Amino acid sequence: MANNHDLIVSIVNKGYCDAFMNTAREAGAQGGTILNARGQGHEGTVKFFGISVEDEKDIIIILTNREKKAAIMRAICETHGLNSKAQGIIFALPVDNVLGLNFE
Repeated sequence: MANNHDLIVSIVNKGYCDAFMNTAREAGAQGGTILNARGQGHEGTVKFFGISVEDEKDIIIILTNREKKAAIMRAICETHGLNSKAQGIIFALPVDNVLGLNFE
């Protein structure tokens, strides 16, 4: 079975997940899962390489067809990347198998 799915993983400052998901859907994502997270190693906002790093984060995972991945990632980076208030970091991982989901 050919691998034709990817998992897009994004980490954004807390409170930006709704706008993030709207952008992802407009670019072709069918949906996503949002996980609440907290950074560790410091308390409160700190500067790291000139970027303010907040403790509270949202992790957004999106399972998508490989052919849609680049468009979704590009849209997310342009709108919610490191230079935005969301300060999003995004990466993708290949998925070996998908069962129980219908991707069109």
